[in-house]
Amino acid sequence: MNGYISVKEAAARWDVSERQVQTLCETGQIHGVTKFVGRWAIPEDTQKPTRTGKAKPGRKPKQTRDKI
Repeated sequence: MNGYISVKEAAARWDVSERQVQTLCETGQIHGVTKFVGRWAIPEDTQKPTRTGKAKPGRKPKQTRDKI
């Protein structure tokens, strides 16, 4: 498809796993993504989404241990 790249191409460009790209698509973190005949179509000019820094629900923050 013209103007779109596959999950595999996005994973290679962004240096992440294909599964991570699929998860980003499923959670709506990639702007303009669409599912076409069971496959994700990602606009080719889309930049890699950045982390928001929020913790997942139910996760406790990491605790640091003081060195003795």
